[in-house]
Amino acid sequence: MSWLDREIGKAEKAKLRKNGIKWFVAGIFLAMALFAVFSLFPYAQDGGVKVIRVEGTLTTGNIYSGGYAGSDYIGAQIRSAADDPLTDGIVLRVNSPGGSPSASQEIIRDIEYAKAKKPVVVSMGDMATSAAYHISSHSDWIFANPDTMTGSVGTIWTFYDTSESLDREGVSVSVVKSGELKDLGATFRGLSDEELEYVQKMVDDSFELFISDVISQRNINRSDIEEAQLIRGQDALNLGLVDEMGNLFDAIEFTKNYDDHFPPVKEKMPAENKTE
Repeated sequence: MSWLDREIGKAEKAKLRKNGIKWFVAGIFLAMALFAVFSLFPYAQDGGVKVIRVEGTLTTGNIYSGGYAGSDYIGAQIRSAADDPLTDGIVLRVNSPGGSPSASQEIIRDIEYAKAKKPVVVSMGDMATSAAYHISSHSDWIFANPDTMTGSVGTIWTFYDTSESLDREGVSVSVVKSGELKDLGATFRGLSDEELEYVQKMVDDSFELFISDVISQRNINRSDIEEAQLIRGQDALNLGLVDEMGNLFDAIEFTKNYDDHFPPVKEKMPAENKTE
């Protein structure tokens, strides 16, 4: 072998070593990136049971960060798990104060889609109130802790009036509008009697839709929840808002053996059969 051949061979080996190091480093970065992505993904699997986390304020949209859980994002996880032939059941780990009524209504449609295919069980964390309880009520079974905060079955709309502060600062506001109610909710003034009546009807209608749906899903009395109060987990069990005390792992084990508990599906007593 000539000197030139030996030098070419050395260069090729050095090139191979250099490329190998590049691929090794690239592999490390890829693994780190995948770990980062999946650590933020509200989706996990335990034996045939998919755990989907519903954490933060419910809102519509494709978001799951900054303390918000979007209905598009959560719904996609639910439907994906429902369509997965390797998934036998779904556990929703709910830790949320509620949020948008529209968001809960959208997620409920996805839960009903999933329930037609496999059991959907809820595990409540610190809190599952208002809209978060609404979506939970559509599951097949609900686990909570004795000190989980739940309930708060109601609707609220808050308005702020900063007109006095603006007056003190010498700020005036002029409004040109196409209709009397167009600037309803503006912070530079309070609500008129007409506006208050209009908004109250919207809140009442939303509340009626909410509470009627919850009652249709759970064997509970309207009088026990219509004040929209927070309810401690143990009391929620006594009232029928939840089904069992237990943590996430209890919910997973329950879902694994769901057919042993309710073959083939759980029967629910119609709410109208329960007397006040």
